Amino acid sequence: MRAWQVERRKRTRHLIELGGLVVKAGLVNLIGDDRATMLGALLWIADKLQSDQGERARALWSAKGKQAFEADPTAHKGTDRPDPAARR
Repeated sequence: MRAWQVERRKRTRHLIELGGLVVKAGLVNLIGDDRATMLGALLWIADKLQSDQGERARALWSAKGKQAFEADPTAHKGTDRPDPAARR
C-alpha cells in the first residue's frame, strides 16, 4: 500500500473515532442531526479552552471523560474498538 493511502486510512479512522465520541456522549439522541447546534457547541468549547478558564475546564472535562470511559464496559484504553490483531 502506498504511503498516502496508509496516511489517508489513519486519518479516516481518527475521524470515525472522533465521531464515535459524539455518539458515546449521547449528543445524537439529544440534538439529532442538527449540525449547526453541534458546531456551535464545539466552537463554545474552543472559546472556553482559549479563555482564562481554559485549564480548569480542560481538567474538569478530562476527569469526566475518563470516568465515562472507565464506566463503559466496551471501552478499551480509551477507545471502544476491538484489537485489530484479534480479527486476523
